[in-house]
Amino acid sequence: MTEPTTPQLRPMPEDWRRALAVVAHPDDLEYGCAAAIAAWTDAGREVGYVLATRGEAGIDTLAPAECGPLREREQRASAAVVGVSSVEFLDHRDGVVEYGPALRRDIAAAIRRHRPELVITLNHRDTWGGVAWNTPDHVAVGRAVLDAAGDAGNRWIFPELEEQGLQPWNGVRWVAVAGSSSPTHAVDASPGLERAVASLLEHRTYIEALTDESPEDYARGFLTGTATAAGERFGGRPAVAFELFDR
Repeated sequence: MTEPTTPQLRPMPEDWRRALAVVAHPDDLEYGCAAAIAAWTDAGREVGYVLATRGEAGIDTLAPAECGPLREREQRASAAVVGVSSVEFLDHRDGVVEYGPALRRDIAAAIRRHRPELVITLNHRDTWGGVAWNTPDHVAVGRAVLDAAGDAGNRWIFPELEEQGLQPWNGVRWVAVAGSSSPTHAVDASPGLERAVASLLEHRTYIEALTDESPEDYARGFLTGTATAAGERFGGRPAVAFELFDR
């Protein structure tokens, strides 16, 4: 009797020019998919970032009024390392982001502004593979992104956006979810892995509050480990895995 084989991850689509990554917090993309973003910007593709919050509740030793601006600066520096210059914040409150029409509207507006073909977000499910509970912000934002990709193309759902000059955009072809326990596709992480490590290291204040390990060892160990694990289903190459939803 033969052992069942693990399905291999397929390469991500490459016939697109613009992507928009929408996540809850500073550092979400750096933990999830910065190596892929580095590879995409190297290839001349345009990628923008939209963050629901400024991560102001993320460091216990810093009050939100101090923490929010600091984490915004770290996020902008982090994005620049992988070739992203457009970073926007929606100013939802960190830790208590609510799924609902207001969040969907804000994300749909961002999609209409940027007009991407590919939208990227982070794991929207309750757990990380059934072994660790996800945060409410990740769940709310990820779910809202999947819905807002359709909302952005429907002029009747949020008609006030058109009144603000944001015309419907029905050009989103895929939503890619990083950090999913059910990935379907992947990107070779090898060309962008060093920059992904450097990008995560820009969140030094957050990392130093998170672990006693040296930030360099922590960032390299985490990203190398996840890329190697994903690569086991991608021909042995280090990889960034995504669950890809067609639209």
